[in-house]
Amino acid sequence: MKTIIDQTGNEIRVADEIESLVSLVPSLTELLFFFKMDEKIKGVTDFCVHPVDKVALKTKVGGPLNFDIDKIESLRPDIVFASKGENSKGLVNKLMEKVPVFICDINSLEDAFKAIEKIGFICNQTDLAQNLTQNLSISFDKLKEPTGISVIYLVWEKPFIVAGNNTIVHDILTKTGIKNAFGGIKGYQKITNKQLTEAQADIVLLPSEPFQFGQHHIEQYKQLLPHCKVLLVDGQYFCWYGNRLLLAVNYLKNLKLLMQSICKKL
Repeated sequence: MKTIIDQTGNEIRVADEIESLVSLVPSLTELLFFFKMDEKIKGVTDFCVHPVDKVALKTKVGGPLNFDIDKIESLRPDIVFASKGENSKGLVNKLMEKVPVFICDINSLEDAFKAIEKIGFICNQTDLAQNLTQNLSISFDKLKEPTGISVIYLVWEKPFIVAGNNTIVHDILTKTGIKNAFGGIKGYQKITNKQLTEAQADIVLLPSEPFQFGQHHIEQYKQLLPHCKVLLVDGQYFCWYGNRLLLAVNYLKNLKLLMQSICKKL
């Protein structure tokens, strides 16, 4: 057995060699496949979509907020991976009474890197995890040149919810050289229509998740915020904190160039 402290301070004892696990977090499911745990992954959520061909073969245990504890327990996992921000606290607490649960708490890229390395340790993939975080650190460092561009990153509407500081979205924006217009508030916060329309920003970013903004929202926000340009973005590249960050780097590089081009025309 080996001992590890998760990102909420809980001490967990797990088998030296994991034989069975369940993931309640889509980005961690993808990471666990990256760590070559294919045969050990026994259960995933309905929202775990990557890698497409592999998750399709796994037992579904429900959603991140309404997973089935009995079904998870029947899979006899050595460990379950969960997230403080994405899973139901009450259900996770009940699950912890039955099986070891490693809980991530991700508010920055640094938190993501620490989670990757801790999970790599659990999966006996320490070298692979460290190589991943080192590559990501170097890659993001190349994106840091400031642009002078300010954005609003909406995560929901009705009510309006924006990403403030102490979120991985804010940290990714900042490390890409982009200013968060709502960087003065903490976490994911509800804002009023007045706060939104009076925000000093060049561009509004409408992500594909958790709220699924689409083409039909573009004109709506152009009318609401006539002083801003409106862009649809892939939310996975702003809030997935596993190996998808490798793909995020190139996506963010191209998005940054696009925003710079747009702002030159303003």
